[in-house]
Amino acid sequence: MKVLVVLTVLAVACAALEVPRKAVYLKDLKQEQRSIEGRITNGNHATEGQVPYIVGISLNSNGNWWWCGGSIIGHTWVLTAAHCTVEADEASLYYGAINYEQPAFRHGVTKNDFIIHPEYRGLTHDIALIKTPHVDFYSLVNKVELPSLNDRYNSYENSWASAAGWGAIYDGSNVVEDLSIVELQVISVGDCQAYYGTQTADQDVICVSTPDGKSTCQGDSGGPLVSNDGSKLIGVTSFVSSYGCQSGGPAGFTRVTSYLEWIKDETDIYY
Repeated sequence: MKVLVVLTVLAVACAALEVPRKAVYLKDLKQEQRSIEGRITNGNHATEGQVPYIVGISLNSNGNWWWCGGSIIGHTWVLTAAHCTVEADEASLYYGAINYEQPAFRHGVTKNDFIIHPEYRGLTHDIALIKTPHVDFYSLVNKVELPSLNDRYNSYENSWASAAGWGAIYDGSNVVEDLSIVELQVISVGDCQAYYGTQTADQDVICVSTPDGKSTCQGDSGGPLVSNDGSKLIGVTSFVSSYGCQSGGPAGFTRVTSYLEWIKDETDIYY
């Protein structure tokens, strides 16, 4: 299955010396390192209509399937992570699902419907759009608003936000049927850089603390981080520490405010 990006964190010989962290996808790690599998860890089951903007995405390349999430931002647009779509030939989108086996409906798309950020490389610019058939909005299926263009420099530091997904619930399991949601607090870019270094945790990344084992993880890639104050989509689930989702390392998201102009140019959606 497609997995959330993870980071190999190297030890530092001196606290004053910043050592670049090596970053890899989980699928590129050796098998014995795959001790932590994906999930919203220690979250709560979502209720019907609580997260109407989330879609489950089953992606395929030559018969190999993986699972990601995405966010509805318009009648014909879903926002997700570039690392979810970059290798895919096609995808099925699950709308209005609490249990992913019982969606309100599904739509199929191909790689021709994927728009990957042109500067996507590794962990940088990890964001993509999916052009979808028209979707009507109602209580179970609805869009989430983007931050306004005037809010593009808001760091959201110390604010609370909610992440959601169908990631697995215990080590070694696959994605789970029921949607989970967890509240997480945004930390400063500086605090995130202290853990991952400046190349990984740059200004286009938003990080959250993960106390008490609460975190996003593999299988949640591409899913939403939505501010509790104003219900704006501020992050796209991207990476975690290679020590594990419950290790206490910050969870990383692509910072949506860094890409508002790109989204506007591609979709004509802006606020």
